[in-house]
Amino acid sequence: MRQLDEGNADQRRWAARDLAAHPASAAALGRRLPAEADASVREALFVSLGSIATEPAAAALLPLLRSEDAALRNGAIESLAAMPRAVAPRIAALLADADSDVRLLTVNLLGDLRHEQVLPWLLQVLQHDPHVNVVAAALEVMAETGRPEHAPALQSVRQRFVDDPFIGFAVDMALQRMCAP
Repeated sequence: MRQLDEGNADQRRWAARDLAAHPASAAALGRRLPAEADASVREALFVSLGSIATEPAAAALLPLLRSEDAALRNGAIESLAAMPRAVAPRIAALLADADSDVRLLTVNLLGDLRHEQVLPWLLQVLQHDPHVNVVAAALEVMAETGRPEHAPALQSVRQRFVDDPFIGFAVDMALQRMCAP
């Protein structure tokens, strides 16, 4: 644990890798991420948290969705996607977050999350989220994961955002992909 905070980059990277075998280290690994400047150490931290894949590991990563650092946000999404069972209990709260950027990043996470609730969560976003960018992101993910029976939900999005030509275009593209033979 001392090497994680005080060692040189090689020592911090090895410490992060070694701590993957100790689930109780999730909070410490997560605390180290915002302070870590070395990209290879950050990667080791993300990989270790992803391999721990517990609710505390997910809790250590979730605050990074609010980071100004794009690499931290993207690393958090990638690691969270590797722990569907641990992150699933948090998705509803993330999709209801007051910050539309957090909701948008959560939709992006859903695109990579292998969980049986992904489609219901996306349908919820399509039906209720008021922010056009969040809905557009959900349409993009639906284009990849949706099925023809979801077409009515996409058509209702077109009606909710009738004055937004981009949403109409995104609905058409999603429908084409979902209904393609």
